[in-house]
Amino acid sequence: MREDVTKRAETVAEMAPGDSVTAGVLAGYKSRFSESPPLNNPPLTYLDGAEAPAYLLTNGKRGIGRGTKRKTDSPVGDRRTVILVTGRRTLCLIGKDEDDDVIEIPHEAVADVTTKSGFRAHRLALRTPRKMYHCWVHRKTDKTTLNAAAEFIETHQQDSPDAIDGDDTANRVMYRGRPVAPQDTTHETEDSDQTTYYRGQPIDDDSD
Repeated sequence: MREDVTKRAETVAEMAPGDSVTAGVLAGYKSRFSESPPLNNPPLTYLDGAEAPAYLLTNGKRGIGRGTKRKTDSPVGDRRTVILVTGRRTLCLIGKDEDDDVIEIPHEAVADVTTKSGFRAHRLALRTPRKMYHCWVHRKTDKTTLNAAAEFIETHQQDSPDAIDGDDTANRVMYRGRPVAPQDTTHETEDSDQTTYYRGQPIDDDSD
């Protein structure tokens, strides 16, 4: 089974347009900037059928921010966060003790895409009609790769972002294979989503 996953990971990595997609991360035996396995299961196993990532991003402890960049769902222990940008969605995988958390943001639900480059971390920010998603990205990630991932998502956006299956949010959150009820974010504001600056440079803390 492990050998099959590794072979498939090598094939998928070769198909990617850039070098951010690596067989080691897809197969789950190391992270992008660490030798630790990022998740409980190989990231490749979370993809459907012939689905393949065009870009692969990771972060250490920051995880994924929902609503504001400080309110994050973060990995535990030595686990990491893996972000797969495929032709139809941004798939965020967050390493936990047992089952990894999965946040799926389909491209048709994205209203705006921006990137932020910080002194200690970067971010890929996806805005949906109901919520902002902050995908923290390791500081060693090349800015060209970050921007390319954002442009890729933009090319797959729709003019009018759609809600999903009648939900009042634009993402699917899964836990142990079952959808989790969306949180009420009606009263969330951007007041707590402020960037800290040091000597004129934005500081977005992260470690891997």
